[in-house]
Amino acid sequence: MITFHEFGKENDRVIVLIHPSLVMWDYFEYVVPELSTDFRVIVPALPGYDPDNKSDFTSVERIAEEIVDYLVRNYIDDVFCVYGCSMGGAIVIRMLTDIRIQIRNAVIDGGITPYRLPWIITRFIALKDFIVISMGKLGGIKLLQKFFATDELSEEDIRYEAEVLKMVSYKTIWRTFDSCNNYKMPEVIKTGCRNIRYWFADKEEKERKADIAYVKEKLPRTVFEKIENVGHGGMAPFKPELFIEKLRSL
Repeated sequence: MITFHEFGKENDRVIVLIHPSLVMWDYFEYVVPELSTDFRVIVPALPGYDPDNKSDFTSVERIAEEIVDYLVRNYIDDVFCVYGCSMGGAIVIRMLTDIRIQIRNAVIDGGITPYRLPWIITRFIALKDFIVISMGKLGGIKLLQKFFATDELSEEDIRYEAEVLKMVSYKTIWRTFDSCNNYKMPEVIKTGCRNIRYWFADKEEKERKADIAYVKEKLPRTVFEKIENVGHGGMAPFKPELFIEKLRSL
């Protein structure tokens, strides 16, 4: 069961913000106050990453369906923008196939797409990712400082990441990587969304090469935009003013 946090409910235009893995819904804490002056902002706290609802991550497909279910139950069938980062971007891609709502703008920020590799290879990749993150969970803050030795992350950021990893279960870690890398999509994607953006950070261009190729093939109308001087998932927490400006200009 997903917990949904809403802000600016008096506003007509709706924005849905979907967070990446290994963080909580407060990933958007620096952008929600400003965006909610103009928009009705809906932020799902995804299963496995919700400190107020002890559960495990389910799958990209199920979460995408549950978010649309929530919108339909609340009589929201016209959404100004759905934004998702990394894992959240995968969920946005899946939501684009759901014809129950009209998504006017979709932003896939460093979004993960399904691997197009033999099944056995995807198992090895998922296992590698699981082991790396599990080591961070076991090793605590000192090991995380080695994993995340970047200019963007302060000691406070590392401590936050350690708290998240302490909270999440091993089942959530495994399901997150397994599902994000292998979720099911229709062979031909039909979507009513006419403005799809794929953002990627200049520091992750190489890592997103396969994802960009997938989106170019499956969602050919997508506009690609490289964001300078930011790392993967860095827009909302580290460049909130730019993030807000770009969403408002869609």
